[in-house]
Amino acid sequence: MPRFSIPLLALSLFPSVHSRTNKNVIMSDKGFELIREYQRSTDPIPAFNDDGVRAVLEDITKIYQENYAHALSFNETGDRKFLPLVMYRHRLIQRQKRCLLAYLLNRLFRLKRLRWHVGAILPPEIKSCINDTEATWFNNYSKILAEYMASIHDGYGLNLTNDIKPPKSLYIEVRCLTDYGKFELENGEIILLKKNSQHYLPKLQCEQLIRQGILQHII
Repeated sequence: MPRFSIPLLALSLFPSVHSRTNKNVIMSDKGFELIREYQRSTDPIPAFNDDGVRAVLEDITKIYQENYAHALSFNETGDRKFLPLVMYRHRLIQRQKRCLLAYLLNRLFRLKRLRWHVGAILPPEIKSCINDTEATWFNNYSKILAEYMASIHDGYGLNLTNDIKPPKSLYIEVRCLTDYGKFELENGEIILLKKNSQHYLPKLQCEQLIRQGILQHII
């Protein structure tokens, strides 16, 4: 993502505001730092950075207030000496907003992928990383997706989250990673899933448990 920089000519024209301009440059990095921290995370979805988002919003407010004061001065006196700085600050505000929106939107993209790979119920370790607004969005998206899948095939329904990758065989060998308990197959057969036990099961019926980390596909 490109960084904005103040032209040296503009700084030389306004030595009296040089220090305040440098302050704004430092403030403008907070939006970029928010995105960089998000991109570096290896978690399925990193914890929502309340402090980082709040810092970006505070920067936007401060820059806007400084611009507003200079805009009032221009309207009263017609002095254009601060006009380049006002335009630069406006660019900073736009950049901060883009960074913040990119952060929020990419979190929703990850939540969307989690719905397809994990299911409608998020694991506790993931649920603890999202805020209430994101949880509401995830539940609404899950509801819309479930309603659409139920309407496919003349109302018989089709689970589109199964077999995201084309299967090579209908049955696969799996190992249970935890004491899950009884698991009933579509034919009525009940399988006892105990930790470290291995089973040969229909891929379609155990794929959800694989995504949840309960079963491991033995390749």
